[in-house]
Amino acid sequence: MSIFRKWCVVRNAGANKFFVMVFAILALSPINWASFAAGSGDHKHHKATDIGEPGKKSEVSRKIEITMFDNYFQPPFLRIKEGETVHFVITNSGELVHEFNIATREMHKAHIPEMQAMIEHGVILVDKIDWDAAKSMQKKIGHGMHDEPNSVLLEPGEKAELLWKFPRNTKLEFACNVPGHYDAGMVGKIKLGY
Repeated sequence: MSIFRKWCVVRNAGANKFFVMVFAILALSPINWASFAAGSGDHKHHKATDIGEPGKKSEVSRKIEITMFDNYFQPPFLRIKEGETVHFVITNSGELVHEFNIATREMHKAHIPEMQAMIEHGVILVDKIDWDAAKSMQKKIGHGMHDEPNSVLLEPGEKAELLWKFPRNTKLEFACNVPGHYDAGMVGKIKLGY
């Protein structure tokens, strides 16, 4: 292993502990995060066609593997053709629950309070997802199942697939919207139209 790789492993090990602490502080914060979510309501902040739409397997042009770590994605940047349908294979190789979500920056920011509500209702725990709590939250306030087609929520070690047909001429990102993760740098850019 090269010196640079050893440095990266040591650096990331320390960063993982830091992000676990940041996540715990945010999750236990006395701030009433629900008040921020009150105005956001609906998950669909833009029409699906603004950010693309679920893809058809018959239209897939390529497969892209995405690995989520505790403070970044690998690869951190994607080049996608306008109108292209991509088969994503997403793996959570971190120690925390993470999300892979394709959206605009504004949509990501609007989604974070909804994710905070999932923490407050016991759906998202540090390293696991309580799907029974998600069902209960869904019944109480109308969301909690995290079942949007542009997004997957994974526990450590889990893998998921997502087929997505990209739009034309839209600024998109892929990000983890678990509170604190986006601001810590868990966001990647999507360049459309190469």
